Amino acid sequence: MDILQVLAALETFAPLPLQESYDNAGLQIGLTGEQDVTGALLCLDVTMDVVEEAIRSGFNLIVSHHPLLFRGLKRISQDGTSVERIVMKAIQNNIAIISMHTNLDNAPGGVNHKMAEKLGLENVRFLQPLNRGGYEGGSGVIGEISAAAPGVPFVEYVKAIFKAPSAQCTLPPVRESEGVLKIALCGGAGSFLLEDAKAQGADVFITGEMHYHEYFEALGDIQIIVLGHYETEQFTCELLQEILAKSCPELPTRLFGSTNPICVK
Repeated sequence: MDILQVLAALETFAPLPLQESYDNAGLQIGLTGEQDVTGALLCLDVTMDVVEEAIRSGFNLIVSHHPLLFRGLKRISQDGTSVERIVMKAIQNNIAIISMHTNLDNAPGGVNHKMAEKLGLENVRFLQPLNRGGYEGGSGVIGEISAAAPGVPFVEYVKAIFKAPSAQCTLPPVRESEGVLKIALCGGAGSFLLEDAKAQGADVFITGEMHYHEYFEALGDIQIIVLGHYETEQFTCELLQEILAKSCPELPTRLFGSTNPICVK
């Protein structure tokens, strides 16, 4: 199996036209010819530790969620930025890098659907449907949950599912009953979907990060639960492994551990 076959499998699931205009998903580094893939290391972020783990494992492909090359580089130097050093290390060791970012966020069955699956949501649909280049997708999802964990506050249930050490949240609005909850969510930075969540009657909006003043827009209408960017997107690696297991079953894959640069004290 060569890199182009792996790239095609990933882009079949998450077509590049679904990515946002500011994004840079797809092939980041590597030959586009007949380079055999020895294995794929799957990660959220491409760090130097990830590249070194790929080298130790004998894997010549890294598949990440966040693009390594997000903005243009004016030089590649060993004395430059961390991105420059990672690019040099990968090229020196003939390691290809593919990133599936907002196209995987927006794809049917993508990152947000994986979050919904982990939470046990039902009747999951896109919060903000879209059609780009003839491909159907959407930003965020919304669904329902009838019984998260009896006797456990919903915030604690969510923290446990995402292994989040803490959560920034608003108080829930007063509700007439404590039955079915309608949950909207978006991995990463999802504050742009808050008004959609409110308009569709969500009781709770879960995302990874949000600005202070945006919390005021929720008071009395919807509860916000902010878990952290890494925490909400951590299951992306599992999703990538599932995609490759179905489309490239002969390809060895491995999940890299946490690349979260933020710690809670």
